[in-house]
Amino acid sequence: MTIHTTITQDRIVDAAERSMFGADNPGFCTACGEEQEGVEPDATRIECDACGQRAVHGAEMLLLMTVA
Repeated sequence: MTIHTTITQDRIVDAAERSMFGADNPGFCTACGEEQEGVEPDATRIECDACGQRAVHGAEMLLLMTVA
């Protein structure tokens, strides 16, 4: 899977922490790099509000996908 260059490991970790310890539910579009709110932590291939591609993943899911 290709991840947009603006989605750094630091951004993913920050979003995952906000999800775990706060009320945020962030996700990222791997196609355009936009952060999107209201994304379940384990979500994959949700439609992006910005670009329309089915490339939004929950922060925790992206963290798991990029650690390997």
